[in-house]
This record gives sequence, C-alpha cells and structure tokens, in this order.
Amino acid sequence: MRTIFAMTGLVMLAAASAAQAASTQADFDAAMAAATAADKEAAMLKNRWTPTEQALAAAKKAAAAGDFDTAVKDAQHAEALAKASIAQAKEQDTAWKAAVIH
Repeated sequence: MRTIFAMTGLVMLAAASAAQAASTQADFDAAMAAATAADKEAAMLKNRWTPTEQALAAAKKAAAAGDFDTAVKDAQHAEALAKASIAQAKEQDTAWKAAVIH
C-alpha cells in the first residue's frame, strides 16, 4: 500500500513539474519586463552590474532560439541581480557615514 502512495506521489510531482516547465513567450515577456525595469532602476542609481547584463543577453539569446524555459530562468536571474545591485546602492549610500571618522 505504501508503494502505491509513493508511486502516486511521484507521478503527481512529475506532472506538476512538467506543467511548470512549459514556459511561453508571454512568460518570457513578463520576466524580461521585470528584469529590464529593475536594471533601469539600477542604472539610475549608477550601480549596474556586469553579470546582470550578461544574464539579460543570455535570456534574449535563449528566447530567440525558442527555449523559453531557459529564457525565463535567465531573465529572473537578471532581475534578482539587478535588485541586489539596487539594494547595494541604497545601503552604500548611507553606509559611508559610518566609516567617516568624526
């Protein structure tokens, strides 16, 4: 009986994974829009990271090849990098005050 439950669980997990893996052009467009917006905000703070640009380029390349799963993953990675660079810029904007000797 435990084997049947285990097998059923594995089949359900595999089906859920397959459903998630099928990214579309629309998924890519949404992920890329979010990544681009975050990258523009990082640029306004004068703190763009090179890896962000590389991830954006990889996402565009994967989308052009029709590999939307990889394209979405790369765009999400680029967004995370851009958000990290934004957080760094905001933190460093005030952190320098602690280093100044008074």
